[in-house]
Amino acid sequence: MKSFNVRVYGLLINEKNEILITDEEIKGFRFTKFPGGGLELGEGTIDGLKREFIEECNLEVEVSEHFYTTDFFVKSLFSDEQLLSIYYFVKPIQKIGFNIAVLPFDFENQETEQKQSFRWKLINDLEDSDLTFPVDKHVLKLLKQK
Repeated sequence: MKSFNVRVYGLLINEKNEILITDEEIKGFRFTKFPGGGLELGEGTIDGLKREFIEECNLEVEVSEHFYTTDFFVKSLFSDEQLLSIYYFVKPIQKIGFNIAVLPFDFENQETEQKQSFRWKLINDLEDSDLTFPVDKHVLKLLKQK
């Protein structure tokens, strides 16, 4: 049986040309990516992305423009599924109220199995090695060309 995993991500860029990234740890595996996650059955990509931002950041966003959809094969690191990742530019429609970390993986006072922190990083200072997943690295390259 063929199986796809559709992921939606938001590129949130502030007035300083910094982009929001998230550091996460799940069951001891640490990774850095753009905010977003898996689409749920029966959900459109824009609604899914809005839901992900509320779940991850407690932030309502406006999805402003499609940026990129995966155009090469990527196998999931966690299953035998093929990943399809869709990236949109997003803008906050409320004041950002979550904590912004300075250091990577700053999970202060998080004792759960799943940990998460957010950082702003200048797009021009963000490097391939700062991101974990291959599609995010490709999107970063495209962002820097834009």
